[in-house]
Amino acid sequence: MCAATGRAGWVYSRRGYGQSDPVIDVRGEPRWQGEWHIGRHEPDYMHHEAWRVVPTLLDRLGISQPVLIGHSDGATIALLHACRHPVSACVAMAPHVFIEDIALRAIAQAKTLYEGDPGALRQRLARYHADVDNAFWQWNDVWLSPAFREFDVRAECKTITAPLLLVQGLGDEYGTLAQLDEIARAAPHAQRMELPDSGHSPHRDQPAALTAAIRAFLSRMP
Repeated sequence: MCAATGRAGWVYSRRGYGQSDPVIDVRGEPRWQGEWHIGRHEPDYMHHEAWRVVPTLLDRLGISQPVLIGHSDGATIALLHACRHPVSACVAMAPHVFIEDIALRAIAQAKTLYEGDPGALRQRLARYHADVDNAFWQWNDVWLSPAFREFDVRAECKTITAPLLLVQGLGDEYGTLAQLDEIARAAPHAQRMELPDSGHSPHRDQPAALTAAIRAFLSRMP
């Protein structure tokens, strides 16, 4: 993406993902340890990432008004950050701004698969995460918790004024075009891209089309 757009970039994994440090006691009682939330995630975990972690990260890197590109939870975090902080633009791929039954069914199926044959799924995820259990359970537990049913950030999206590109795969097993419809209703200036032959991960399923769309989107900006 950096090569295609001619822009410098940082790629980071949230705590517990990729090569980042694990979340301490990831399935334990939710609590705070200094600046870090430990134990099970709570329904506002994406708000915390968007409003506390990302600003701290950008400050440490000396970056102001970035272009944020996020996927899934990362897309929602990018939207939440953009609703309170200045950004040059925001690209949200497969975002979640409210809870759909399709997502909960897919996540419940993932739990069944993980518990029933953890070796196969763990092996696949190990390509991306140093601590696979940490990555899986911090996501799965909170999404299937009763309290998370109330998650809804559509109102927050009304305050986004930065250029906004929304991307959704038409075969997304975790969400429907209703997510993009609701964001566009809150932020009418948003552009959208609907990708055929793509599931939940457009960057994996349609990388060329996605890169071309983001390049064109950003080419009109400083």
